[in-house]
Amino acid sequence: MAATRSSARRRQRSVRVTVAVALLGVATVAVLLALPTQSPALLSVSSVAAVALGWAALRIVWTEVLQSRRENAADRAAAANAYRSLFTERAAEHAEFTTAMTERLAASNLSVRELQGALVQSQQLAAAEKVRAETAEAATVQAQQRVAELEKSIELLREEAAAVTDVEDLVAFDEQVAQVVKEATQDKKAKLA
Repeated sequence: MAATRSSARRRQRSVRVTVAVALLGVATVAVLLALPTQSPALLSVSSVAAVALGWAALRIVWTEVLQSRRENAADRAAAANAYRSLFTERAAEHAEFTTAMTERLAASNLSVRELQGALVQSQQLAAAEKVRAETAEAATVQAQQRVAELEKSIELLREEAAAVTDVEDLVAFDEQVAQVVKEATQDKKAKLA
């Protein structure tokens, strides 16, 4: 896979580079053919041709290098523009997401506060109800005690009423006895007089 990727990333050899290599190859062949002849004219012509072809090849390669630099710069500029637009798009998405999450967080915080308020209110109501229940229970106990006291009082009053009727009978009896005694003393006085 690494070999495939590196070959895919390699640039195709341009025609200019091929021409430059061919010129250098021709200059090399010309010099190599002139060397065995040992002819100064042929060596001079082949060396001048080799230098001229070398400079021509250099110029062609240099032009290719400049063009590849321009193409690379254009590619980098296009990539930078693409990244800039992508960054702008992502920044807008991020701002939208941040806004949505902030709203959701605020809504959840509001819900939590409302639930806490409802919980506190229900706890207060439960505490108040407990106090009312305890008060009612204490009142019930107190009422039961009062009822027991009143029942005892009623029983005592009934006993006293029963005793009073006995007392009234005794008083009536005493009055009758007193009247009988009075009549008897009056009869005695009347008989003595």
